[in-house]
Amino acid sequence: MIKIDNISKTFADHIVLNNISATFERGKTNLIIGQSGSGKTVLMKICIGLFEPDQGNVSFDNRPFSNTKEKNKMEIRKEMGVLFQGGALFDSMNVEQNVMFPLNMFTDLSYSEKLDRVNFCLERVNLKGINKLSTSELSGGMMKRVAIARAIANKPKYLFCDEPNSGLDPTTAELIDDLISEITEEFHITTIINTHDINSVLKIGQTINFLHKGKLWWQGDNKNVLTSDNKELNDFLFSTELTRRIKSK
Repeated sequence: MIKIDNISKTFADHIVLNNISATFERGKTNLIIGQSGSGKTVLMKICIGLFEPDQGNVSFDNRPFSNTKEKNKMEIRKEMGVLFQGGALFDSMNVEQNVMFPLNMFTDLSYSEKLDRVNFCLERVNLKGINKLSTSELSGGMMKRVAIARAIANKPKYLFCDEPNSGLDPTTAELIDDLISEITEEFHITTIINTHDINSVLKIGQTINFLHKGKLWWQGDNKNVLTSDNKELNDFLFSTELTRRIKSK
């Protein structure tokens, strides 16, 4: 479980996050949604320690994280997996080396043990046997799956996904949603997903936190998100012709 309490953040007199509190549950896909500029990326960066909040705290299973000693942060960071927007694979490394990277950084495993873990993770994302391929040989969907394999290589307790479906066609995006959801449940991970993909919201939004102008505007799940009377949420969800047709049915 990840808990954020009264988080605020300002850049150059611009309030990006304003007194936000939420709980992200273990074994569930916890979504943060909102328009560009709503503060969702800044909130995720605070959760993984790239920014410090001006006010408030982030805790991981009741362990304080924000504004604590770097040694304490590092212990918790070892338990994180991060899926960056676009995958962020290293071009200079092949698939096997990319997935093995966090194991080299954070473990004392032997090469044989690390290779076993790499092979397990690649097989789990349905990419068995592609170890020696370069990143240039991968399709967009394959790159995302390799990035997921890397994110889970060190058996994280906490998984952060920043716009995991960015740049993908609808079929591949659905595959990535399914994969993240399955891994979250299978390994009982606390997963936080930043997204503006409405399909993801409806399919895997077990908890949903809607940010609007730096504030937590609405909380719920995919069972009640379409029936909310929150005007700003509805403006966000039903901003396209396709989603307006869904609402009218």
